[in-house]
Amino acid sequence: MLQSLAIQNYTLINQIEIDFKSGFSIITGETGSGKSILLGALGLVLGQRPETNILKDKTLKCVIEANFNISKYKLQKFFDDAEMEYEEETILRREILPNGKTRGFVNDSPVSIKLLKELGYKLIDIHSQNQNLSLGDPEYQMGIVDTYAQNFSLLDDYQKQFENYQDIKKELRNQEEIARKEKSDLDYYQFQLQQLMDANLVEGEQVEMESELETLNHAEEIKTNLFKASNLLSEGEVAIISQLKEARSAIAQVQTVFSEGDEFYQRFESSCIELQDLASELERSYEAMEFDPARINFLNEKLDSIYGLQQKHRVDSVEELIQVREDLDNKVQKISSSDELIEELKLKLENQENKLAKASDKLSKSRGVVIPKIEKSLESQLVQLGMSHAKIKFEQSIAEEYQYLGRDLIRILFSANKNGQPEEISKVASGGEVSRLMLSIKSLISASTALPSIVFDEIDTGVSGEIADKMGVVMRDMAENIQVISITHLPQIAGKGNYHYKVYKADDELETYSNIVLLDNESRIEELAKMLSGSDMTQAAMENAKVLLAK
Repeated sequence: MLQSLAIQNYTLINQIEIDFKSGFSIITGETGSGKSILLGALGLVLGQRPETNILKDKTLKCVIEANFNISKYKLQKFFDDAEMEYEEETILRREILPNGKTRGFVNDSPVSIKLLKELGYKLIDIHSQNQNLSLGDPEYQMGIVDTYAQNFSLLDDYQKQFENYQDIKKELRNQEEIARKEKSDLDYYQFQLQQLMDANLVEGEQVEMESELETLNHAEEIKTNLFKASNLLSEGEVAIISQLKEARSAIAQVQTVFSEGDEFYQRFESSCIELQDLASELERSYEAMEFDPARINFLNEKLDSIYGLQQKHRVDSVEELIQVREDLDNKVQKISSSDELIEELKLKLENQENKLAKASDKLSKSRGVVIPKIEKSLESQLVQLGMSHAKIKFEQSIAEEYQYLGRDLIRILFSANKNGQPEEISKVASGGEVSRLMLSIKSLISASTALPSIVFDEIDTGVSGEIADKMGVVMRDMAENIQVISITHLPQIAGKGNYHYKVYKADDELETYSNIVLLDNESRIEELAKMLSGSDMTQAAMENAKVLLAK
């Protein structure tokens, strides 16, 4: 329930604070006095978009606070999900700064404007004059049925299934598009892969082959010098090894009389053995070294192939080429298996569509059950509002495709005339008839929702006299279950309220400003009398006002 509304620096309002009560409250005032300003401020604190130039003093911020008692409305989970501290006395605050920036708060904690709006929807319903146009909106018409049927959990389950269905459907479309594009490249990828497979690449082979080729290209030179080195070591009279042996023998002659002789002898012995081994290896290498044109040709071809592949794929090593080969192989495998993946997604989509169909059927069935009850209840309410021949029909049909609100299509058809054929409301209903129908709908669904408060902004447009009196009775009856606040210009409705607030415009030496006051009984009689007779109040108007209050 809305307990108070405080407004600071908003259009014609300097600063006001209004306390509201439970039951049925009336707000009246002359045209231009600021009733719409009051409603605009309430809309802002509930998350609506601010208009331009709303600051009365352009140098100060606008602050609007709404205090709600939410103890009876099961909002603990909403606060938990939003990670906000739950308090039975909850304050919503909206600030609009001079630079145009806006901020939202719940119980002094900063929140997004989106969250402020979501919470506002759960606390109060503001029915503006423009909302009558929403009666022709299929989504609004669907909402009437779902609210009356209490389809919240069914709709939530359906929408989860619908979102999963849409996600899988999107994934399938994307995968089909990817497969279509990739398959056009498959031949190219396979050609590149085959080139790399034919190359028979082995890690480290490039360095080995380049070294071997270098050796083979200088085979004659290498063989000549190997022979020369071997010959110098072991052949001829001046062979190095022979001379070392002679030097060793010389040292052996003085070994027993020369203290360092043993050491020199051992060193000469080791050198002889090492050089003999070296000479043997040189001879083997010399004998093994052959000029092999076929091998050279093979190595040149293999290396040319590697160099070409490296240039093509812009890499510098065989190891990188092997990685390219593996990447291409993965691409080819993925493309080749895309058909299998698409088939899996199609099966997954089919299973999800079955779940969606079941959820949709439950929702449709629930709607179909309550529609006759809604029609009967609304027609009964319209009779009380002076439309004894009114006929209303909620036409339910099934769409070809699943939609976010279900597969149903709901269309409200209406006729106010005896034996009239129900048609779309926009084609057959007058402004007064739409007002009465909207009030009937609000009355119907207010009993089916936990919404604490509802505000009517001149829902009585297009009616007067006895019909206005009856609309006032409907609103007063609604107020037994929820808080009802009605902005009205009709005395017949104003007289039905438990509390009566007057919005007025005043002037001082510096400015014009709007204000609001809660009327006492005497002031209320005067206000009703003015509404009945205009600025020149008559005694008859005063008496009529008293009669209206006594009803």
